[in-house]
Amino acid sequence: MKKLIILAILVAPIFLKAQQCEKWKVFEISLKGDQTGNPFIDVNLSAQFSFGNEVKSISGFYDGNGIYKIRFSPDMEGNWEYITQSNQKKLDGKKGKFVCVSPKKDNHGPVVVQDTFYFAYSDGKPHYSFGTTCYAWVHQGDSMANLTLKTLANGYFNKIRFCVFPKDYDWNKNEPLLYPFEGKPLKKWDYTRFNPAYFRNIEKRIQQLDSLGIEADLIVFHPYDRWGFANMDAQTDERYIKYITSRFSAYKNVWWSMANEYDFMKDKKMSDWDKFISLFAANDPYNHLRGIHNGAVWYDHTNPLITHASIQSEDTYRAKDLRDKYKKPVVFDECRYEGNIPWSWGNLTPQEMVNKFWRGFLNGGFVGHGETYITENIAKWPNESNDNLWWSKGGILRGQSFERIKFLKTIIESSPGFLKPVTILESWMPYQGVCFKDEYYLLYYNLDQPRSQVDNLPQHSKYKIEVIDAWDMTIKPFAGEFSGKTLVALPQKPFTALRITKIKN
Repeated sequence: MKKLIILAILVAPIFLKAQQCEKWKVFEISLKGDQTGNPFIDVNLSAQFSFGNEVKSISGFYDGNGIYKIRFSPDMEGNWEYITQSNQKKLDGKKGKFVCVSPKKDNHGPVVVQDTFYFAYSDGKPHYSFGTTCYAWVHQGDSMANLTLKTLANGYFNKIRFCVFPKDYDWNKNEPLLYPFEGKPLKKWDYTRFNPAYFRNIEKRIQQLDSLGIEADLIVFHPYDRWGFANMDAQTDERYIKYITSRFSAYKNVWWSMANEYDFMKDKKMSDWDKFISLFAANDPYNHLRGIHNGAVWYDHTNPLITHASIQSEDTYRAKDLRDKYKKPVVFDECRYEGNIPWSWGNLTPQEMVNKFWRGFLNGGFVGHGETYITENIAKWPNESNDNLWWSKGGILRGQSFERIKFLKTIIESSPGFLKPVTILESWMPYQGVCFKDEYYLLYYNLDQPRSQVDNLPQHSKYKIEVIDAWDMTIKPFAGEFSGKTLVALPQKPFTALRITKIKN
């Protein structure tokens, strides 16, 4: 009996030490190997992860200093096993196992397309994309990045667009602290050797965003460049795509954006963009969302490997027509920016920005925010352009739209289900509206004159009606219960909306 007790005591720590990984989080294998030659191109590394009869092949990457890594995100709870495969003996045939445990309550998994026009997390929770743009926030160092994260923690947005490569443009002329390749600035790079520290910084930011419940929409290429990264050859482009998919794909909050304004990159042909999209589809084992953002020429978003239409246009009211055309979610990632800079794309009033959000969402689409306020003397532009604009470097928000966008976000997220453009309510006055079955209607008028609105509600049910002031951020109920043809007196104010909710017995 004593021997059995002693044996139990000795065996118990083995069970306690069993590796665990939360569902949809990252399980990482780290191996020490040789670093002779060029490990980035000489060494092939992958692992086969098995769960019963389910087998997934995951590519690894070189992380510098003789360290090789493989990252895997399990999507099924229970016991997983793995074995590595490599052309380097030290890395080949390494076996192990771990237990995938239940996700915590704030872990809903990756965002996927659901019901053709919408987004949802992998556990089924709806994801309504309220994005913002901070192109180079990850290249500004910890102080500015932490300030950006502090701002984002207030819950204004649940997605942020930013560049993997550094950006060169007005109000963004400072050199990044790190570069993606080994070599010497500005253009003497060894494109066969990545700088792992550069990519560690980006994945650090991806993880910080994930802790805030924010999707990281990674812009893979862009034209605003002084380092040569916009003009790499085809072999380097492909190697770069394979490297970032190996490093970043296991993070559940990653989205891929092929480019910001892809058509402004004149060295790339349409066939190149088609190839890049195919490479991401082939190399990302988790099938993260894929989009491509336009400048003047729209990409053909009917491409089945594109998961959603990423649009630059201020005409957000066209969301309904575009989603019918492309048969997928429509995201206006850029509809101009709220600000005061001397560029037409960056001087929307906050009222115009709020209006674009309401019109986009209430036509069945999703809309992204951006902010470009100068705080220095505008006469200094463009020769002295060190001001910190949210759109370029992040930091703090100075505008008036972001709080009102959060107000709309709260309204949309509290709806009973995915909202589709209204087809059963009638009005002689043009308006935007969405509904959920016959249970919930949200209508937006943006009127600047007093008028009465006739809404033809279903006869068989009773509804409550609330008037929403989208600018003052108030919601006030109308007295009574309503059904059938209903006359509603609207206030003499712009930014007016109605929320009509079925009264359940």
